[in-house]
This record gives sequence, structure tokens and C-alpha cells, in this order.
Amino acid sequence: MLSADDFRRLQWHSRRGMLELDVLLEPFTNQVFKKLSVEDQSVYLKLIDCEDPDLFAWFMGDGRPQDPGLASMVDKVLQYARSGLASGLKDAVSIQ
Repeated sequence: MLSADDFRRLQWHSRRGMLELDVLLEPFTNQVFKKLSVEDQSVYLKLIDCEDPDLFAWFMGDGRPQDPGLASMVDKVLQYARSGLASGLKDAVSIQ
């Protein structure tokens, strides 16, 4: 479990400066990270340490991490993002 200061550092590190990564990583960090198992938190921290071009390629479906743990975490982040998009679309349709 991360301390409050370490979690704030993680939040800051999740801001990559590339919009495509920011919209995936920031919400996942803020809303899901603390709910992950200790093992998955460790994998996520490893994922966050990867280079932006690698992250971008993995999240855009242009390749997969060789590490199975990282590949699984990429899938979890994408699944979370898709579920948020789906619920947002449902809300938008119900407004009309």
C-alpha cells in the first residue's frame, strides 16, 4: 500500500503530457489503483515506469508488452476506459 505522498507522486507520474495516455492513465490511477491487489499495484507501478512510445503503442493496439503481467495490466486499463466510455454513451443517449 502506498503512502499518501507516494500516491500523489503516482498521480503526478500518470500525467504523461500525451493526451491519449492521460485520458487512460489518470482516471485509472485515481479511481481504480487503490482497489487493485498489492500484486496488481506493483505491476501498475512497473507499467507507469515504461516509456511513453511503448505505452502509446500498447494502448493503441500496435503491439503488446512481452511481460505477461504488463500485458494483463494494459488490458485492465483499456477495459476500465471502455466501460467508462460505454456508460458515458448510455448517459448521453438517455439525455436526448
